[in-house]
Amino acid sequence: MKPAPFDWYGPTTTAEAVDCLAKAGSDGKVLAGGQSLIPMLAMRLAEPKALVDLNAVRELSYIRSGEDGVRVGALTRHAELERHADTQRLVPIVGQGLRNVAHATIRNRGTTVGSIAHADPSGEMTSVLALTGGHVVVQSAQGSRTVGWDDFFVGALESCLQPGELAVEAFFPAMTAKSGSAYVELSRRHGDYAMCGVGAIVEVDESRVTSAKVSFISVTETPIVIDLTDAWNEGAEAAAQVARESIDPVGDIHASAEYRTHLAGVLAVQAIGEAIKHAKERAA
Repeated sequence: MKPAPFDWYGPTTTAEAVDCLAKAGSDGKVLAGGQSLIPMLAMRLAEPKALVDLNAVRELSYIRSGEDGVRVGALTRHAELERHADTQRLVPIVGQGLRNVAHATIRNRGTTVGSIAHADPSGEMTSVLALTGGHVVVQSAQGSRTVGWDDFFVGALESCLQPGELAVEAFFPAMTAKSGSAYVELSRRHGDYAMCGVGAIVEVDESRVTSAKVSFISVTETPIVIDLTDAWNEGAEAAAQVARESIDPVGDIHASAEYRTHLAGVLAVQAIGEAIKHAKERAA
């Protein structure tokens, strides 16, 4: 199929972009990487009257790091962020999550902020933003606002963005020196959407796990963060049980609800185990 007709706008500044979005209102969509939007347009699952193309807005292509964390502009590609040295040092869960995003070709074009704004329950970066306690900076013709991850995601493929608003930046807070992380998932084929995925961040004081938190994809409509610290210190099976009880997935042609629930427990234990190993490596 081919997309329905639409008007195309090619702003070169953020101010121009939000002005275009303001004019388009509820009929406008934003194009950055296009790895999610273009297939939806082709299948006419989305039929915007106006498309605001950000690819000439170079001021939105940046990675800014500080000891508090990493700020990512709306035009920054997954691949650039995945390879960014300061991001690997300050927030390693970001790169670990990105390595699970589809294929390298997709990551070369897709944008991290765009993926978050898309709010796909199977999107790795939504859970990474939640797990790190991050936020999104939103801009419109009326000004800007900062939205925490827990307010940004409203439902499956639905964010809090209002007509005329543009997600211009995502912020991932730095992990502590005693922490480690891991991201694991299972899909039918490499690069496919995961049947279940789990990100984990732990903190280890000598040999004791003082914090163990996980976030899921493909088993919840919006990101959630589950604290498994007490359960983990009781044993792996206790942690798996709490993980299973924390979700209520639905089945589809790829996996039943029961199987996704089972995977959530198995992968949560695996992710925490790998995160503990990573914490010890960082501390060495």
